[in-house]
Amino acid sequence: MNLIITCARFFENEAEEEIKRILAEIGDENPTVTISKMPGILTVDTKLDSVDVVKWIRQKILDEPWIIRYCLRIIPIQIMITTNLEEISSEISKLVGVIGPKETFRITIEKRNSNLSKNEIINKIAKNIPNKVSLNQPDWIVLIEIIGNNTGLAVLRDDSILSLQKIKRSLSS
Repeated sequence: MNLIITCARFFENEAEEEIKRILAEIGDENPTVTISKMPGILTVDTKLDSVDVVKWIRQKILDEPWIIRYCLRIIPIQIMITTNLEEISSEISKLVGVIGPKETFRITIEKRNSNLSKNEIINKIAKNIPNKVSLNQPDWIVLIEIIGNNTGLAVLRDDSILSLQKIKRSLSS
C-alpha cells in the first residue's frame, strides 16, 4: 500500500471508482484499491510514485476543481509495516535522513483501531531526531498512519499530503 484515501462515510465505493479513474489517467490501469473496515478509509497499492500522484492530482484540481468529488484526503505512504512500536521507531529512523540539519519537523499520528499511545509513539521517535520541532510550520512531517494492525510511514513535505477542502478553500479566496 502506498496511498491512503479518506472519504465521507458511505461514499467508499464512489471514492474507489474516482481514484481508479485518476490513476488510470496517470498511467496505472490496475491499482489495488481496498475499502477498509473503518468507514471512510481506503488503501491503494499503485505502481506509481505516491508523492508524484499527489502532485499530479493537486495540479489537476487547480485546472479542473470539479474533477475530484469523493476523495477528501490523499496521503502518500513510503513504508508499510505491522503496527508495533519498536518497528515504527526503527523504520522511521531510516526515513528521517532526508531532513536537513537546520530543518524542522513535526510528528503527525493518525490512529485508528489501535491501543498504542500517541504520546508513547511520539516520545520514542522524537528522541532519535536531533532537529528542532515546529508544530505550526515544519519543513517536514513525520507521518504515522495506523490502521489497525497495519501502519503506513512517511517523511513528507507539507504539500505532499492532499486535502481537497484546503485546496478548494484556497481557490475560493
